[in-house]
Amino acid sequence: MKIEEVRSTAKAQRISAHSHVKGLGLDENAVPHQEAAGLVGQEEAREAAGIIVDMIRSKKMAGRAVLLAGPPGTGKTAIALAIAQELGSKVPFCPMVGSEVYSSEVKKTEVLMENFRRAIGLRIKETKEIYEGEVTEITPHETENPMGGYGKTVSHVIVGLKTSKGNKQLKLDPSIYEAIQKEKITEGDVIYIEANSGAVKRQGRSDAFATEYDLEAEDYVPLPKGEVHKKKEIVQDVTLHDLDVANARPQGGQDILSMLGQLMKPRKTEITDKLRKEINKVVNRYIDQGIAELVPGVLFIDEVHMLDIECFTYLHRALESSLAPIVIFATNRGRCSIRGTEDIVAPHGIPMDLLDRLVIVKTSPYTKEEMLKILRIRAKTEGLVIESDALELLSETGERTTLRYAVQLLTPSAVTAKINGRTSITKDDVNEVAGLFLDAKSSAKLLSENDSKYMK
Repeated sequence: MKIEEVRSTAKAQRISAHSHVKGLGLDENAVPHQEAAGLVGQEEAREAAGIIVDMIRSKKMAGRAVLLAGPPGTGKTAIALAIAQELGSKVPFCPMVGSEVYSSEVKKTEVLMENFRRAIGLRIKETKEIYEGEVTEITPHETENPMGGYGKTVSHVIVGLKTSKGNKQLKLDPSIYEAIQKEKITEGDVIYIEANSGAVKRQGRSDAFATEYDLEAEDYVPLPKGEVHKKKEIVQDVTLHDLDVANARPQGGQDILSMLGQLMKPRKTEITDKLRKEINKVVNRYIDQGIAELVPGVLFIDEVHMLDIECFTYLHRALESSLAPIVIFATNRGRCSIRGTEDIVAPHGIPMDLLDRLVIVKTSPYTKEEMLKILRIRAKTEGLVIESDALELLSETGERTTLRYAVQLLTPSAVTAKINGRTSITKDDVNEVAGLFLDAKSSAKLLSENDSKYMK
């Protein structure tokens, strides 16, 4: 008799270049550990990033920007992502690349403004009248279809809700029954229904059913306390871009013409400055009334030297706005000409007047020991077993070429080891793969030696 284990159908998360980064790795005194939270070395840059995180949390960072400057492969993007991890999932983090602004469909300034708005969150607190409890019954009542024909239609639905204090039966509109079906609500689920809008929200399965299965992917929540009918404070997190899109979308009727009009509209429509100003007024009024709280997020612009002079002048105005996120730039360029100009050379390809506004954080090249630690973390993240002498050889390769190239060799080495019938990566596997693939420096040397053989 053959017994097989049933494999999970859940998709495995793809391992990216920075999957191992979990935070800045600082102790309680904001001093960085040499190796912590997936980051290695760069102590000064991480300590500076820790101070920036504290400034963001205390809301003292408005209208300022940070520049992470350093050679390629020195952990600039990793530090920016670590800042996002430290701030938590509720703070919006919007990453983009400088070259994203060059689109034939949308203006450059529109792309920048859209990303600015994505990085500003609004936490709206509302006190709503709701019915909350564990579902004890869902009974739809049918009646003859008023349109004629054979079918029947749901006239109303009876939903029983139970809390720790008592039970209640509610007679609900058929549209709410559709919402219940959409949310896939069954008996034993804990839900709440808003009294005004009729919106239904499933909070999870009642923890009374927690022992039903040995393994369960369900979120179990306790039975709600108090009465079924109550007032509850509900917190919603939205970004300003969400509000822009919601208000810009045409609210057409249900007729064919309006649907066709929406289908034939261009995929990307610009949101007008007038609409944004109106939304800002409403947002400011909510903030003044204490209904909403502004959560300035982080806009991370990588390869900032790719922006041109028009974008830089636009960024000046955007940074001075009262609704501005914290902007983090990153670049690996030294002195180079500013894009969009012919002869203006500036540090990092950024105009001097914008550089004045920036807090510059420097990253330095990694030492051989630091590369070894990073390679060990990457191997663990990718689930690879590597022998110490192979790891030593890879760190030497990284020192001679680049860290990125050394990290790139890890997975091909694991494939080679598997072909040779080994479960761990050895020195021979690394040597074999290094002979098959070229690094950037070797490729450049080969090109210069065989210059005459290539087409000009």
